[in-house]
Amino acid sequence: MRSALLYLALLAAGVAGVLYMVRLGGAVEIRVGDVEILVPFFLAVLLLAVAFLLLYGILAGIGALRRWPARRRAKREARHRMEGEAALTRALVALAAGTPDVARIEVLRARERLGDTPQTLVLTAEAERLAGREDAASEAFHQLAARPDSRFLGLRGLLRQAIQREDWPTAQRLAREAEAAQPGAAWLKEERETLALRTRDWREALALAAPGKHQAPLALAAAGQEPEGGRAAELEKQAFQADPGFTPAALAHARRLREAGSPRRAKQVLEEAWKAKPHPDLAEAYLDGETDPLQRVKAAEQLVQGTARNPESQLLIGRLATEASLTGRARQELEALTGSGVADRRAYLALADLEEVEGGDSPESRAAQAKWLRRAATAAPEPRWRCTHCGTDHAAWGPVCPQCQSVGTIGWAVPQQLLAAPAAG
Repeated sequence: MRSALLYLALLAAGVAGVLYMVRLGGAVEIRVGDVEILVPFFLAVLLLAVAFLLLYGILAGIGALRRWPARRRAKREARHRMEGEAALTRALVALAAGTPDVARIEVLRARERLGDTPQTLVLTAEAERLAGREDAASEAFHQLAARPDSRFLGLRGLLRQAIQREDWPTAQRLAREAEAAQPGAAWLKEERETLALRTRDWREALALAAPGKHQAPLALAAAGQEPEGGRAAELEKQAFQADPGFTPAALAHARRLREAGSPRRAKQVLEEAWKAKPHPDLAEAYLDGETDPLQRVKAAEQLVQGTARNPESQLLIGRLATEASLTGRARQELEALTGSGVADRRAYLALADLEEVEGGDSPESRAAQAKWLRRAATAAPEPRWRCTHCGTDHAAWGPVCPQCQSVGTIGWAVPQQLLAAPAAG
């Protein structure tokens, strides 16, 4: 309604203008050579307006003709874009449904309509990979990696393929390139850590590992790869500080301190490790060099301060007291241990030794020994270093199980764990 009123107002103004010019009178003289033409003023104005409109129409028509191919091309591109996006959607549905052949067909249609965009290349790679065509998927990933806007996507796909075929040098190179393309990516950090573990690059694994107790074995393993003694000592200290209860780290750190001329500090390290988690290897290192049986008992009492009721502490004192012929003290510790219900066969074997020391070769002593030996035969096994993956026992800890090549699976297994989870295979 408002537009109609506006048009009426413009029309009225135009008619009023024409009537005004007619009433105004006058003429426009046009002279060409000897020819003179007189045209009324209002008619001249109308002719001029008509000429302007005619010229405008001609120019507008020419412009429309010139823009027609571009408009037609834009419409075609819009139609192709719609068809390509629909094909992409169908390809996604096919991938989700696990039908790679259908996905490949739809992706080809999308590439025909949209070209090689990051989206079509990613779906192409995934469809080819799902169909088992790794070479075609690799080609798509290479195309992605060649584009600045999708380089990380391509490198990620190539890295995943390298890990799948266990090509570790290529995987490490691709991981470094991906890190440069997308610094700080959380997924990439996890992949680099996995690669470092697979390639036994303990220093790299330690640098990528999150803070916590699991840093201790990585730091100790890295120390074993470090050719420079000072740096190796720092890594051993780092391993001990990360987890004082990790016996191999405590032993390595104490041994390094002893070699550096700090035996007192070495013993403090062993004492701290024993408080965190008693282990027979710690006692052996702590008593190393001490030959007098009574002095060994005193040294052991110093070691077990604060953990006297721990089974390992009771067993240690009982054994050393037996060696020193302190039979009363030995029996007190060992019988308290066997009465606690957590003793393993070592405690019963130690009692058998105690009976021999205390009673000699008498019939009563032999009968008592036989009793403890029978108990030892049915008692829980002693703890040991064992691979939780393949069940192989080891004399010492190592970052890799030599039997199954598993990383980080060797642990100190207590008797209850050995009984609850027997070795596989």
